[in-house]
Amino acid sequence: MKEPGDKAGSSILLQALDGHVPKRTPIWMMRQAGRYLPEYREVREKAGDFLTLCYTPEHAVEVTLQPIRRFGFDAAILFSDILVVPHALGCPLTFEAGEGPRLQPVTDADDLKALRDDLDPSKIDRVLETVSRVRAELPGETALLGFCGAPWTVATYMVAGRGTPDQAPARLAALINPDFFEALIDRLVEASVGYLVGQLRAGADAVQIFDTWSGVLDPESFRRWSIQPIKRIVDGVRAQVPGARIIAFPKGATLAGLTELVLRTGVNGVGLDWTAERRATRLALGGRCALQGNLDPLALIAGGDALDRGIDALMEDFHGAAHIFNLGHGIRPETPITHVERMVAKVRGF
Repeated sequence: MKEPGDKAGSSILLQALDGHVPKRTPIWMMRQAGRYLPEYREVREKAGDFLTLCYTPEHAVEVTLQPIRRFGFDAAILFSDILVVPHALGCPLTFEAGEGPRLQPVTDADDLKALRDDLDPSKIDRVLETVSRVRAELPGETALLGFCGAPWTVATYMVAGRGTPDQAPARLAALINPDFFEALIDRLVEASVGYLVGQLRAGADAVQIFDTWSGVLDPESFRRWSIQPIKRIVDGVRAQVPGARIIAFPKGATLAGLTELVLRTGVNGVGLDWTAERRATRLALGGRCALQGNLDPLALIAGGDALDRGIDALMEDFHGAAHIFNLGHGIRPETPITHVERMVAKVRGF
């Protein structure tokens, strides 16, 4: 791993993604703009519904910037949702209060033919406007992250029409009708490449691919439905944006799966959930990419000594590595703001 320096510019997060060890550990949180913040809840109420919040640049810019103003994180992440992609492909989408997303299920070739071949500009252009406006308002040292959902994870919601405990509907579809499922993945790969390229060209400094449900796959299926599509996205994005910085977050992946994903895709960073064995992961991957994570979100809710111990152990395990401090999954709505403040101060104190 490279020594500290400024070769990646003023952003310490980009330094880590470029293989340098920053002079201090960059920090951001997945879902850092969200319901735990009263200022977010005010904008959410003003917007009226979640999709309006995502597609209204004025609102989306505001909630993207709120955690930067409050906590001074080293990266802002675009406020949007992974299901914007199927929605922009023509899949009807709603968000039910307390129940999560609802989509019109896509379960066969006829359903897939009914979708668009490309992303609806009337939706995507609003997201890209948010990206450009956020970048214009952020200080230079604060990185801006774009994102998309990995094809496997997005497909699980499209097939079932909602989230399920183990995403069995998508797993069955892949087993029973692999031709249809592969065609669905292909459509999502192509759409995701265009979506991420648009974000990078609009001002995002790096992008993250969220494979939230990769942990339900067996090793062979993980290679086919998680690693291969992510590799195709990485290759497709870099063909149009050479040198694009990309983070993969395959939640629930084994160390073997993480290692294979990094080696085959060439991502700049890999996100680790809170179950990852940090020292083994660092030994396997610490010289190949930045390691991001992986505080248990419940430790952040617990606060106090439990939070301090979790941070101390994490920082010790990653000391001297290209490390981006983050949670092992998104921050929960019930998290006390004072605990986030304590976490930031403690990480910054190392």
